[in-house]
Amino acid sequence: MDQVKIGAFIQATRKELSLTQRALAERLDISDKTVSKWETGNGLPEVGLMLPLCRILGISVNELLSGERLDEKKYFENAEKNIMTLMQEKQDAKRKIALSVLVIAVTLLSGITIVLLAGIAELSVWVRCILIAIALIDVGGGIAAACILDRVAGVYECPACGERFVPDMKSYVFGPHTFTKRWLKCPKCGEKRFCRKRFANTDESKDSKQTD
Repeated sequence: MDQVKIGAFIQATRKELSLTQRALAERLDISDKTVSKWETGNGLPEVGLMLPLCRILGISVNELLSGERLDEKKYFENAEKNIMTLMQEKQDAKRKIALSVLVIAVTLLSGITIVLLAGIAELSVWVRCILIAIALIDVGGGIAAACILDRVAGVYECPACGERFVPDMKSYVFGPHTFTKRWLKCPKCGEKRFCRKRFANTDESKDSKQTD
């Protein structure tokens, strides 16, 4: 999706209604900085705000994601494109997760192999130390690479306010987690909760043309 185009569309539609960024933000119970971020193309409205935003602006979610007003023919054409885009986002996220698992598996296997070699082979002490250091660097680098890939594979959803976000590396690494959830602080509401991993920043949901 073209975030810059969507942002320009939000701005133009807002101005048509003679709404300031602050006025729009107040109606959505968010900060005007968030609206500014959308309009400059630096982010998209989280899924929980899309319908309220569209009702205020008198547009459909499909038009919002397309970044333009749509006639009936374009509406259905763009609906398919938007769904395909969301599906592609999910596939890309799943590929990154699969790659991160592969990286961990390969580095652990190579690290264990090097350690076993250092323990079994008849080598001098300094050579053993070098091999063990190489193994530790190998495993550590692999885990770091896997974390980087997994962190940006999709987003996390706050259960308190529905905000979807990518956590910073420190929060990601030190946050207790399960396979599908991680303990994180929401950047919007400030709540610390177990946030669920989502593969896309928006949902694959169909929208009817709802207006105020």
